[in-house]
Amino acid sequence: QVQLVESGGGLVQAGASLRLSCAASTRTPSAYAMAWFRRPPGKGREFVADINWSAGTTRHAASVTDRFTISRDNAKSTVYLQMNDLKPDDTAVYYCALRYRNADWAYWGQGTQVTVSS
Repeated sequence: QVQLVESGGGLVQAGASLRLSCAASTRTPSAYAMAWFRRPPGKGREFVADINWSAGTTRHAASVTDRFTISRDNAKSTVYLQMNDLKPDDTAVYYCALRYRNADWAYWGQGTQVTVSS
């Protein structure tokens, strides 16, 4: 059973930075990709970024491209989300997810709250 544990959320002012971490209990070389999603208050879940675990290739949502960066540490089976220049619109619960090749995002963490005040 795959378990994902996020950390690093908090309350910050606009313009600040945070780094989220997500540690996977499984050996991530067997995983195909990991990602970050978020759910703003009163809204649906939205894609933030993902990373192919073996190749390291990344994708970022247009709303965060110039401010957020996803990365991974293979040895620690951990994925990170570096968030710079945070804005109030970035306020959300952030979730990490994992999927295997040709599969959906089937494994999710419990979420970590990020609140950005103006």
